[in-house]
Amino acid sequence: MSPHLPAPNLNRRRLNLALAAGAATLAAPAWAQAAWPSKPIRIIVPYTPGGFTDQMARLVQPGLQKALGQTIVIENKPGANSIMGVDQLAKSAPDGYTFGVVIAAYAANTTLYPKLPYHPAKDLTGVALLGVSPLVAAVANNAPYKTAREVIEYARANPGKISFGSSGNGSSAHLTTELWKLQTKTHMVHIPYRGAAPALNDLMGGQIPLFFDAATGLIQPGKAGRVRLIGVAGDKRLAALPDTPTFIEQGFKDFTGSTWAGVLAPAGTPREIVQRLNAELNKLVASDEIKARLDAMGTVPGGGTPEDFNRFIDAETAKWAKVIKAAGVTADG
Repeated sequence: MSPHLPAPNLNRRRLNLALAAGAATLAAPAWAQAAWPSKPIRIIVPYTPGGFTDQMARLVQPGLQKALGQTIVIENKPGANSIMGVDQLAKSAPDGYTFGVVIAAYAANTTLYPKLPYHPAKDLTGVALLGVSPLVAAVANNAPYKTAREVIEYARANPGKISFGSSGNGSSAHLTTELWKLQTKTHMVHIPYRGAAPALNDLMGGQIPLFFDAATGLIQPGKAGRVRLIGVAGDKRLAALPDTPTFIEQGFKDFTGSTWAGVLAPAGTPREIVQRLNAELNKLVASDEIKARLDAMGTVPGGGTPEDFNRFIDAETAKWAKVIKAAGVTADG
């Protein structure tokens, strides 16, 4: 053999290495071939600007932009109790460039709307839980009861005489009050509003006597004395409302209800991207700056793995399904 020709086994080795490299390139996911993220990321908020969902998305927006080195574009897509925006998310390409922020209504909608245009378990997957906001109950200043216990005593003595407002049919405020009714075996009349703001206005004006809402909407009216805060539907008091006892403290065992916010991705989004975004979001909600802002909103920081969030959604879906069925709640009232 000529000393100037490479040995046959060396040729074969080079060929095998070349083929292996080519196969690896073909098998590599698209996100790995171009470092993620390489372009702006869209976050769909299925509600109007200014509400709790929108606030939570915008709370993490600056930090995400800094951590990922890309613009985060928030798109508000309200409609049909969040269904329109969530459907758009479910039908987006699972390429790591579209995510969404949802709240407790996402879990309730699974039962309220049997014919959703998307399948929550098959079309979407959890990324991270951002925070949980236990609901707070308030009564009008002109109401004849001043504590949670007095509300129930009055309701038992006067069935159907107490009306309660909510931010909409099937909302967390509505379902939490229905849960309280079921647990206390009382009859109160639901008055749904088109959002929390008009319900709060009527509460402050004395047109309705009782209203549950996320703490962020009731902290200032409560401190200003425009309404009376009677309980927190969580397992401990809120930092923003240290003088407002929980319902559990007041003898209403296991009574909890909250809204919450979390990030979803279209099913099929590369796991590595989901894990990276989860890690960045967990860092943000654990930071002193955002924890302080969440405390001021009456919201407990989230965290955990994507799998934890999926299990959380499953538990919320099951919890509110029982309430919806027991109370006879339907999407149209």
